[in-house]
Amino acid sequence: MRYDDEPVFRRSKWGTNRYYYNPHHPVGLALIIITLLFVGTMLFLMANRAGPFKPSPAPAPWSPPPYDYFRPSPSISPSGP
Repeated sequence: MRYDDEPVFRRSKWGTNRYYYNPHHPVGLALIIITLLFVGTMLFLMANRAGPFKPSPAPAPWSPPPYDYFRPSPSISPSGP
């Protein structure tokens, strides 16, 4: 069977300038299958919130560092006049 006379894309007959995959050409049929698998996978990942649709982890609550500054004790200095 020869597919030389079948184009991969066909012009829509609805009066628009759009094209669609031709299922009578093996490349067009492969493109249809690949598109359906891709869309199905993306919908599955979106529904399960996985992959690129996974929400970012919640940031840890803010906790200040421990207070480890000790005030220096007043130095004993000779009292002035």
